[in-house]
Amino acid sequence: MQPAGPPRNVNPEELAPARGFSHATVAGDTVWIGGQVGSDASGKIVEPGDIVAQYARAIHNVAIALHAAGCAPEDTVKLTYYVTDMKAYRDNRGALGAAYREFFRTDYPASTLIEVRSLVDPAALIEIDAVAVRPK
Repeated sequence: MQPAGPPRNVNPEELAPARGFSHATVAGDTVWIGGQVGSDASGKIVEPGDIVAQYARAIHNVAIALHAAGCAPEDTVKLTYYVTDMKAYRDNRGALGAAYREFFRTDYPASTLIEVRSLVDPAALIEIDAVAVRPK
């Protein structure tokens, strides 16, 4: 078995500039994706007030970070969702599921949904982080 080497941070250009964090960290075969919000490449939150649009962009951003770190969405073993409005999440589950399946199809990793008071950008309604295992 070869040593894994030091952790490596990955910050794809397609995502907003990482300031004070990394979009992904690779350590051995494990990839941690830092919290992704529904922002465009400039860092601007898309569609303020629309949890479905923000979710779609956030899960897209997770997929970008996964690919940059050498993974595909199906390599994901854990997703954590932080939402500022649980009722809005519940009320839009069908549309959120459709957005999820655009990137993750029917691969359902372990997941946790947590309601929080707010996120770092006041316009953000959802943040998603992930853990994946790189294929051999």
